[in-house]
Amino acid sequence: MSQTPRPVHSMTGLDLKLSSLTLAVHDLDEALGFYRDVLGFEVRNDVEREGKRWVSVGPPSQPDVQILLKSPDVDPGVSLSDRRAIEDLMAKGLLGCLVFVTDNCDATFEHIEAAGADVMQEPINQPHGGRDCAFLDPSGNMLRFTHPRGR
Repeated sequence: MSQTPRPVHSMTGLDLKLSSLTLAVHDLDEALGFYRDVLGFEVRNDVEREGKRWVSVGPPSQPDVQILLKSPDVDPGVSLSDRRAIEDLMAKGLLGCLVFVTDNCDATFEHIEAAGADVMQEPINQPHGGRDCAFLDPSGNMLRFTHPRGR
């Protein structure tokens, strides 16, 4: 039986910040081209070890946040059947989703669309306020770009 976690109150002294996250990609060089050349991210690390390679990138405005790009076969504990399941989810665009804040949703959309990215949603006004759009990266990870209301 699952228990509902108790809320953590600010009095605990915890000061948590996101440091990194991982996205599965089909082709590291293709993904790197998209995140570096289209989105303008910095390459933080490009590591090759024992025939496996992974790359971390991040937005220049957030030097302490990185996105680790890696193929499903990098982790030694992933079985062949698990890797196939991961690749199937990637192909359907169901595995990863990142949400970015932008000062101009329409300009961001035009820039990424002009680079040839797969459009999931053209810019729209959301009922909760703000405006957003969505794309798939070359591996099928969804990327949403939002301009919150009041910005």
